[in-house]
Amino acid sequence: MNEFENSSQLEGKILLIEDNKDMQTMLKLLLEDEGFIVKISRTAEEGLRILSQESFDLVLADIKLPGKSGLDILPDIFELSPNISVIYITAYGTIEKAVQAVKNGAFDFITKPFDPDYLILQIKRAISQNVLIRKYQLFKEEFPDLLGAPKIIGKSKMFIKVIEEVKKVASSDATVLILGESGTGKELIARAIHFLSPRAKNPFIAINCAAIPETLLENELFGHEKGAYTGAISRQLGKFELANKGSILLDEIGELPLSLQVKLLRVIEEKTIERIGGSRSIKVDVRIIASTNRDLSQMVKQKKFREDLYYRLNVFPIKLPPLRQRKEDILLLAEYFLNKFSLDFKKQKLYLSEQAKEKLLNYHWPGNVRELQNCIERAVIIAPGKIIEPQHINIS
Repeated sequence: MNEFENSSQLEGKILLIEDNKDMQTMLKLLLEDEGFIVKISRTAEEGLRILSQESFDLVLADIKLPGKSGLDILPDIFELSPNISVIYITAYGTIEKAVQAVKNGAFDFITKPFDPDYLILQIKRAISQNVLIRKYQLFKEEFPDLLGAPKIIGKSKMFIKVIEEVKKVASSDATVLILGESGTGKELIARAIHFLSPRAKNPFIAINCAAIPETLLENELFGHEKGAYTGAISRQLGKFELANKGSILLDEIGELPLSLQVKLLRVIEEKTIERIGGSRSIKVDVRIIASTNRDLSQMVKQKKFREDLYYRLNVFPIKLPPLRQRKEDILLLAEYFLNKFSLDFKKQKLYLSEQAKEKLLNYHWPGNVRELQNCIERAVIIAPGKIIEPQHINIS
């Protein structure tokens, strides 16, 4: 089955620019019967006004219109919506002009009289291509010139310093301790370290030490042998074995129970693990990256974290600044999330109004980048047009 054979489930929003009422009615019924949302404009000028206010997946336009023709506004369409698909409806006498429009970026033209099934097929192809192009563009942003490395966004001096530290430590096998408040992007930095390292082609595995009960965490980390306990009907490999030759992120390392801290210390020092119920040491070659939002040095003083483990983990510390200390990055991040979520929710590119930008910049962001991401996601969902206004941003 190709990507169009299942296209009956394809959703899309279409701007129809057509001055003939009978043609308007016929096309609207045809498109809505296929599940598309359709908005109608009688003139090219009105179509551009609508396009400036709302997001669409495709413009279906007649070439002959009162005032400006459908062809005249093709550059304006792409200026308002660079990734939109455009299909023209043309009479026999204007085919040469329609061909030129395709050369200038239109997806296709349909000659009158046309086969409705063919028109629907071309519309679905155009929208599918539009989605693929936008996904590819986002893919290029997410994975710019690194081997699958995640997109890291920031131009502030504090954040550039972090990136320089990441580049320095990535090529080594040194244990890294990433420090920072919740939501600052500690896992993102850990992934970047892995993907910039010689281990990039091998597994990266993250485990949240705070999210797994103590009784299960050891099993998750080190695995078990068959019959190690009731219900252990087969051998299970732990995260350290699964990450062999790669990297493991121990997120929220400050929540690791003291009993497991001893075992983790052994892994670091001897590079071996033992499965639960096992009697032999198993060699593992894993680069350890740990992260926490807690003050481990204070926890050492309070006897809540082993001092020897702390010094083993703290070989190369990287401290992530909170978002409130990197104001220059707020709008960069907001624009990135706008692009991401407009694609996720099948909307055209959205823009922040100046008032919305000011609101974002004046907020203190206690939840850091994660809070900003959630805020922009909600704004993309609720914004009725192409502009994000202050009322769409749920912060105070």
